[in-house]
Amino acid sequence: MATAELAVGDKAPDFEVEVTDGSKISLSEILSDGGKVILYFYPRDNTPGCTTQACDFRDDFGRFEGSGWRVIGVSTDSAKSHQKFIDKHELPFDLVVDEEAALHEKYGTWREKNMYGKTYMGTLRSTFAIEADGTIAWAGYGVRAKGHVESLIETLKVG
Repeated sequence: MATAELAVGDKAPDFEVEVTDGSKISLSEILSDGGKVILYFYPRDNTPGCTTQACDFRDDFGRFEGSGWRVIGVSTDSAKSHQKFIDKHELPFDLVVDEEAALHEKYGTWREKNMYGKTYMGTLRSTFAIEADGTIAWAGYGVRAKGHVESLIETLKVG
C-alpha cells in the first residue's frame, strides 16, 4: 500500500507525542507560541547515518534556534535508547518516542523497505519544515544523512 506524501503548502498533521523525558509536546502548542518546527524522522539511534545527521543538527542547533526553528527528531526507538543517544552525543533537542510508528504513519515515513531480499517495514529518512501557521515549508522524503542539514540551512535561509 502506497503512503500519501505531504508536500510544500500542505497543512502539517497535528500530533501530541511523548519525548525522552516522558513529557508530552504537541505541534499545535509549539505553533501557538509562534514557533516553527524542523521534524526529522530517522531509522535508529546510534547507527552511523543517524548519528551523522543528529550531530549535524546539534552542531547547527544555535542557528536553527536563533531563526525560530525548534528541531525535533523522531524514531521508533525507546525512551531509554533515546536518552543514551542524547547523552552520548550531547544532543540539545527533543527526540520523540514513536515505538508504534503512529507519527511516522501520519507523515508518510513508515514504508516497506527491502534489504538483502527481505521485505520489512521501517523508517524512510525524511524531514519536514513546518511554519508557524502550520503549513509545510519544506518536505523531503528519502533524504541523505550526510549534507542534509547544510542543505536545509541554505534552503530555509537559517541564520
